[in-house]
Parts: sequence; C-alpha cells; structure tokens
Amino acid sequence: MRIPTLCCLSLLLCACAAQVRDPAPAADAATPATVAPIDVPRIARPGGETAQWWFRSGAAAAAERGAMAGRAKNVILFVGDGMSLTTVAAARILAGQQAGGSGEEHRLGWEDFPHTALSRTYNTDMQTPDSAGTMTAMASGVKTRAGVIGLGQARPRGDCTGIEDNALLTVLELAESAGLATGIVTTTRITHATPAATYARSPDRDWESDGLVPAAARAAGCVDIARQLLDSRFGRGPDVVFGGGRKHFMTVDQADPEHADKRGLRRDGRDLVAEWRAKHPGGAYVWNRDQLAAARGRTPVLGLFEYDHMHFEHDRPRDPGEPSLAELTREAIGRLRSAGDGYVLLVEAGRIDHAHHFGNAHRALTDTIALAEAVDAAVELTSEDDTLVLVTADHAHTLTFAGYPARGNAILGKVRGTLGDADDASYAKDLTGLPYTTLGYANGPGYTGASDTQPAGPKHYRHKAHRASPSPGRPDLSTVDTTDPDYLQESVLPLVDETHGGDDVGIWARGPGAAAVRGNVEQHAIFHVMVQATPKLRRRLCAAGLCNSDGVPVDLPRPQDFAAGTP
Repeated sequence: MRIPTLCCLSLLLCACAAQVRDPAPAADAATPATVAPIDVPRIARPGGETAQWWFRSGAAAAAERGAMAGRAKNVILFVGDGMSLTTVAAARILAGQQAGGSGEEHRLGWEDFPHTALSRTYNTDMQTPDSAGTMTAMASGVKTRAGVIGLGQARPRGDCTGIEDNALLTVLELAESAGLATGIVTTTRITHATPAATYARSPDRDWESDGLVPAAARAAGCVDIARQLLDSRFGRGPDVVFGGGRKHFMTVDQADPEHADKRGLRRDGRDLVAEWRAKHPGGAYVWNRDQLAAARGRTPVLGLFEYDHMHFEHDRPRDPGEPSLAELTREAIGRLRSAGDGYVLLVEAGRIDHAHHFGNAHRALTDTIALAEAVDAAVELTSEDDTLVLVTADHAHTLTFAGYPARGNAILGKVRGTLGDADDASYAKDLTGLPYTTLGYANGPGYTGASDTQPAGPKHYRHKAHRASPSPGRPDLSTVDTTDPDYLQESVLPLVDETHGGDDVGIWARGPGAAAVRGNVEQHAIFHVMVQATPKLRRRLCAAGLCNSDGVPVDLPRPQDFAAGTP
C-alpha cells in the first residue's frame, strides 16, 4: 500500500517525499549509504501535535542532515543553562580580557568545534520556554509543556493522570538499556529541572522531594523527583551523579554534614543517601573534594556537594571542599570510560541561568567560562574519532550587548568611545548626559527605582525585592564600579527575577555524527542526532521494532518497554 505524499516540515526538511514503512531491519544491520526522506504529516498546530509527531519530526530532521552516518561510541552533551548567544559573546570577551588581551578575538573552547547550528527553544505552550520543557526535548526527542519533566504535552502541568501513557524515554535510560554507562554532572541540585529530565517523569518540576508534592498528587500516584533517582526501573540508574541538593535526600530529622544548622526536607522518613548506599554496596557516596579523591576508581558514585545548589564559580573559592565543573567532568569521564563499553554523559552549567535571573552578569559570565574549562577538559580526555561532543543551551535570557564601546573596552564596564572615533577615551553619554554600561537586561532586579529592600540607584547582588517604585531617572554611574562582581546591570522593567529569552541558542558539535549539526533546527532534534549517530542506541530502538526500513528510529518508545529485564 502506498502512503499518500505528505508535506515534510518546512523548517526541518528540504523536500516532500512518500515512503512505505517496511518492517524494522535486524538490530545489527549496516546503515545504508543513503537514507530516504522521512514523511512527517501535515498537522494543524498546535492542536495536531502529539508526542509521536514530535518524535518523528525530530528523527526526520536528524536523518536528513546525515546523523545516521555517525559511528559514535560515546556521547557528551554540555548544556549551559540560559547561555544565550549574547552570553557566549560577552563571556568570550571577559575570558580574553582576563588573559590580558582585548577580548574580542578570544575563543571559548567549543567555538573551535567544526559544526554549528541554531536551536529553536519554544515549549509547546510557551513562546519563551523554561528548562523543564526544553531539557525534556533534548533528552527524549519530544517537545513538551513548560514546567513538565519527562512527559508529553497531552496533560497540563500538575496533572497526575495518565503518567504511564504519557511518559517519555530519556537518552540516558536508552543508553543504560543498550549496555552503555551513564552519568550526570550539574552545578544545580541534581533534582533541578535540567538534570531531572534525564531520569524522572514529573508533571511539575517543583516536586523535588515528597514534602513539595501536593497531597492530592501523591494520592494520585505522583512520586517526587529525588525518589525517582533511587527507584530507577532501568537497572542501577546512572553510574555517575554529581551535583548539589542534599536537602532533598535527607529526612527532616537529619542534620546536613556540612551545615549543622540545616536539616533535610523529606517528610516520608526515607534517607535516600542510605538507600543509595545499600543499593550500591561497591559504590561511593561523597560530598566534598577529599572524599571524591579517596573514592577514585569506585563506580557507581553519588556526589552531592552542597545542601542546595552548588556555588557560583565566582564564590566557589570560599568553599575549598567544592570541586569545579571541570574537575567533576574529568572525574565523570574517567569513571565512565572504565564502567562500560561506551557512555552517555550530561554536563550542565546550571547556574549561568541563576545569575541571569539575579541580574548579575559577572556571575553568569564567569560560570560560562567555567563551562568552557569543562568542555576543554572533555576534549583533552576524549577522541574526535569515537566521541560525539555537543555544546548548547536550553534557552536564552534578556542580557543585551549594546552601545559603541571601543575595541578592548572592559565588557563589564561603562561604554568608552563613540561611533566613528575609537580613540575617544571618554565615557559615552545618554541624552541626559549620563554614562551607561555595555551590558544590560531588559527586565529584572537591576531596575534603579527604590525597592522594598534597596534604595533608588544602582542595585547590588543579591537584590531580593517584591515591590518597586518608579525610577526618578537613571543614576550617575561616573563613580560607580560597574565591574564589581556584585553590581547588577540596569534593567528596563522591574521584576523580582529577570526572565528567560525566547531567541534561538547555539549548538556546537565535534566527533562522529557532528556534521548533522547545521542550519536551524527544532530543539528536540538534538536527541535524534545523538541517537542516530550512536549505533548502540539506534540498534536498541530498532530491536524494539521502532525503526523504518533504513534503520532510522521513527516511532516513539515507551519507557516500560526498556526497563530492566525487558528484552
């Protein structure tokens, strides 16, 4: 029977084609030299969108770009949470200036990767997205709603009905099912939206421990995110877990080992750290750098290095027990290389996003530089011949880079120079005669009107305000040190927190299959590039009967079909 010709996605595919879907090939079948275009049905959007439609459209985009030619053994996905293109440009300049150069010519490590693309980040219900929906897209190959983790868009946020039918399989779970080692590294709580999207399914990203799950949701069967890390249906769970968030693993009766005045948040009496240790008698639980070093060579490993989120890179030196993101990346790769025949690793610089929300460009940029150091570490430890490395962001922010500063002007400073006269060393002035900075925010806590916590004028980290008065005018920054790490760049609109941005973000790639990273893609196609470029991953899906005649995984997998013990 011939399937009628259907128009392919105009944003993802370059042609329309018809194709009869044949039975899936054997799991060890060789990839054909060419892959036929994959039909993606025309639908009325957004009403016609389904998880299967998203999955197939992402598969089509990756295959059309040649991802099936990849022969990756390992995959590392780096996510700079909130790392907009403006953030990358400003961090590049700051890193170059810290190294003694003018900055503009500097390159962050991933900027030397040979393949690049732009990623569209919207959620199925939001123009400007959140991290739960965006990371779910990258982790599962399916776009979904804001605030929802590991579930399709069929149910609204907070709805606990139909969890099993709406659940999405993640790339880490697929990898474990295929016999690969897996790992998660983050500077946020390990239960935060981005890392959680690799192992959990929750209708609400905020349900990180049981006390945060409403009683009605618990009664309906919803389980908190921390518990899901322990109660994995996919064997023993991730081999490496590094991040923060001890509070969601300890009971309310337990004191934190580092901060004696703090207690856990769990109300169900479950000590999840103790449970993890019992489940992994040969593994290691660590919460500081010395313990991590002492446990070298032991896998699996659970490292929870802070009660809450880990420190911003700027503040981390005040806590000598907390490893850097680059250190954790090295530790993770070392363990994963010896834990199995190939691996999939997520590394998230999660606090770039938080610094932007706080309106503090300095911390956002220094955390971006820390991510670059982690990427450099990964490049040193891996081969371009067998490891696909992707660097991207989940969404953007409202950071702006404007004015006409002269070459080499301090990126965190005030604008010096005028258009057409780069030798002018004086401050540029607005129409009221006041200097201004190169970087600013469209909204957030840097608004200069008086608030309920700081007076009118420049604001400083951390500004927690819930009320603001209209600004009488811009402050005079002539004597203000805007390069101070605690200075908050001015914002146009006063908000409690600065918001995400809806603009596209970058993808940079190297290694097997990286050539498929080009053009402008929907964010969920990143999953399909990783899977199609890694033979073990795609063969596992084909063995479940989810591939077309070319061996391209095109049908949505169900997590329950890949749980431990399933064929």
